[in-house]
Amino acid sequence: MVLVCVALAGWILAVWLLLRQPRVPTSPPDDYLKPVSPADLPVDPLPACAVVLDMRPLQAKIIAELHVQPMIDADAEIRRSVDFLKQYLTHSIYTSLVLAISGGQDSTLAGKLAQMAVQELRDTTGDDYKFVAIRQPYGKQRDEDDAQAALTFIQPDVIVTTDIQPATDAMTTALRAGGLTVDDMSRGSIKPKMRMIAQYAVAREHNGIVVGTDHAAEAFAGFFTKYGDGGTDINPLWRLNKRQGRQLLVALDAPAHLYDKVPTADLEDDRPQLPDEVALGVSYQAVDNYLEGRDVSEQDATQIESLYLASQQKRHEPITIYDTWFY
Repeated sequence: MVLVCVALAGWILAVWLLLRQPRVPTSPPDDYLKPVSPADLPVDPLPACAVVLDMRPLQAKIIAELHVQPMIDADAEIRRSVDFLKQYLTHSIYTSLVLAISGGQDSTLAGKLAQMAVQELRDTTGDDYKFVAIRQPYGKQRDEDDAQAALTFIQPDVIVTTDIQPATDAMTTALRAGGLTVDDMSRGSIKPKMRMIAQYAVAREHNGIVVGTDHAAEAFAGFFTKYGDGGTDINPLWRLNKRQGRQLLVALDAPAHLYDKVPTADLEDDRPQLPDEVALGVSYQAVDNYLEGRDVSEQDATQIESLYLASQQKRHEPITIYDTWFY
């Protein structure tokens, strides 16, 4: 891939330089043919392909594993995801897509794609395909207005609300009765598992599959709860980083405040609305640049690679005797 990219970058650079040369006038000036110095060249950025020429070894592996592209066509990726969802439904026994909507960038995007997919299937087949959006607050959600704005944008066929607080609190009480401490981080892990249970209950009643929101800028770090928000049937955002997901929402005319807001999983009671970037220890901008094959600081690269290596088991099915990836 690197060799192909080098050749492509060289070809583009040659054509680019040729086109940037001034047109020859009828009577060229005396200095027209003087050599062009690097300082005289235009500063337009080179194509994104050129940024992958000198990647770190592990960076190239991560990009290949997560299938991240250095640049995308937003409309083409929207169509690709919608067709992917349609293809799975039409080759399965299921007739609905089910997804929890939080009001953040990822669920807003996945929800819109899901609604588009079932609408197109209804239009072309006449069958009763549906998208079921689930609201799953823990008691009262601090950014409930964003969740409602996302639902208004998506226009789901069905909306179901399941408050996970009673189930989460009951599980916490039961575990503490068994002698466990169940600190705030543990409770933060229980919440998405309760949501997963409810999502599959809703999916069961609507003959549906559970849609996930996992994407490359989270998957690299295992930044999800295994068998929680990571417990899904189909992931239409897989391959996109955070920046690219935002590009798709812009192309879909989503409300800007839904993709401009600070991303947060909001799982911890002691640190409500904790930004993802604080939890990760690295900015999404650095993560996106890394995943697109660009240069990032040594500190950011080290943090990204440490998170990747420490979370490999979360990106795999349960380990069997035939697995070798861990040694």
